[in-house]
Amino acid sequence: MADQASSEVKKKIVVVEDDEDFLTLVNMMLADENIEVVPALDGETGLEAIRACRPDVVILDLILPDMNGWEVFMQMRNEVESKDIPVIILTNQGTRHDRTFSLFVAQVHDYLTKPCLPSQLRNSVASALGVKGREARRNRG
Repeated sequence: MADQASSEVKKKIVVVEDDEDFLTLVNMMLADENIEVVPALDGETGLEAIRACRPDVVILDLILPDMNGWEVFMQMRNEVESKDIPVIILTNQGTRHDRTFSLFVAQVHDYLTKPCLPSQLRNSVASALGVKGREARRNRG
């Protein structure tokens, strides 16, 4: 069984988060042999990581030192290679308006507020990976 798990392709998740301690916590929450977390401490580094590794999911904070998280999101959506990558917002901004805008207008995959339970984040990531898998199968055939 271990051979089967090690032969599977690791899913890449770029986490754009400027708080190094929280980034470590997210990495621990997602600790799984089939997930590779690619950290980015600011928006520009996040965009570079997204372009370089074409992740399966992006976890995005909205408050970043160099640019607003929405700027990262909009740049992703304007680039062919990243426009369909599921985005999970993970932020301190937790008003009902922020959540409603994110989910229904911007159409992010999920919107979680800090702190969140590890199970919430893992479930959201699993859901996003499932959505991406269904879209890939639909596009192939």
